[in-house]
Amino acid sequence: MPNNAPVQERVFLVVVDETEELRVALRYAARRAQHTGGRVALLYVIEPTELQHWGAVESLMKEERREEAEALLQKLAAEVTEIAGTMPIIYIREGRRRDELLALIDEEKSISILVLAASTGSEGPGPLITAVTGKLAARLRIPVTIVPGGLTDDEIDALA
Repeated sequence: MPNNAPVQERVFLVVVDETEELRVALRYAARRAQHTGGRVALLYVIEPTELQHWGAVESLMKEERREEAEALLQKLAAEVTEIAGTMPIIYIREGRRRDELLALIDEEKSISILVLAASTGSEGPGPLITAVTGKLAARLRIPVTIVPGGLTDDEIDALA
């Protein structure tokens, strides 16, 4: 009996931060999306500051962080589009990165795979990788792909 259900495209979620290995995760996800007919989703989380008792200052800082997030996401979206051939899905949230990541994965059923790149530093793979491979692993409904953070573009292209 043929299955006439529509095929759901794969959505590769990349968490945008200020780390060097972001570029590795981004390229890997874009190349996988290109080769599988999928899409990339970018999540940027604006984390709260410690100045919450200074309302006006906090509000101004939040607006500046949002503008910085939007500018960075525009740049990254252009890179993804060039590689994958499709515009990425953009998510901007406010809160704690780990909490917002888990909430987004729970809410957006279209997200199929979380792509993270491991830190190349001596302090460990990074806080998100540590979280999603530890106690939080049981809360995830999707697989996690961890890409070595030191891969070159050619190495990524050969893998993806």
